[in-house]
Amino acid sequence: MSIKIGMIVHFDPATIEKKFAQLKELGMVSLQLGSWDIKFRTDENAELINSLCKKYGMEISALWCGWSPRAYWNFYEGQETLGLVPVATRYHRLEELMQGADWAVKIGAPDLTTHVGYMPENPYDPNYAGTIVALKTLCSKCKDNGLYFNFETGQETPTTLLRAIEDVGTGNIGINLDPANLILYGKANPCDAMDTFGDYVRGIHVKDATYPTSGKALGNEVRVGDGKANFPKLIQLLNEHKYKGHFTIEREIPEGAEQIADVKHAMDLITTEYNKYNW
Repeated sequence: MSIKIGMIVHFDPATIEKKFAQLKELGMVSLQLGSWDIKFRTDENAELINSLCKKYGMEISALWCGWSPRAYWNFYEGQETLGLVPVATRYHRLEELMQGADWAVKIGAPDLTTHVGYMPENPYDPNYAGTIVALKTLCSKCKDNGLYFNFETGQETPTTLLRAIEDVGTGNIGINLDPANLILYGKANPCDAMDTFGDYVRGIHVKDATYPTSGKALGNEVRVGDGKANFPKLIQLLNEHKYKGHFTIEREIPEGAEQIADVKHAMDLITTEYNKYNW
């Protein structure tokens, strides 16, 4: 099986065809479509995406479904603003994610992915129980639509994430493994986390990072291979778990020559490691 490499692309109808053309030129075969602006989730835009997939021979690996602001990606305000955990925004965001589940079907995405937020490690925390109720509703909606729901790793420990999958229990739940996020938030070594995640991994972000060096700031994202993710070992473990999904590159620096160079470097590194195994 040939490696399926893609990139995460945030949807804007004004620039989306340029992004498709760029991915094709890089030799990619897929994209994970990021949707943060709710007003863009229209039938007209779904038709646009479908036509571009056909034109450029690309596949949508997942819809990365965002939700309304505010969102702070840090250790402090992030606790109160990310995902479905905060009570004040939970119901509204649940509605937005369920709308995203309908739009995912229209663009031919098999999976809906998002950050759920800082799920409490204490299973008796009311915020944990409330989040699980919301997730059961969302995952049931996804199941009715023929979709998988994927947790993107980040703000929760691997054990908490596994517990949530077991507690929701709808059977259509997977993990979008972002090794850099586990490192950035100091939650786990991604290779060790594979002992917990195992066969639940349905997608992976090719992204690297360094660990936090203080208790108040996230670690730093870096070029793939320059951080602590250990992609050679991680790809070995994915092979052992018979991973069949896409490798979606994410490099969170401004668009331009440096980003393109880093993306090409990541493609070369993971392709070399991937080709060591019989998939």
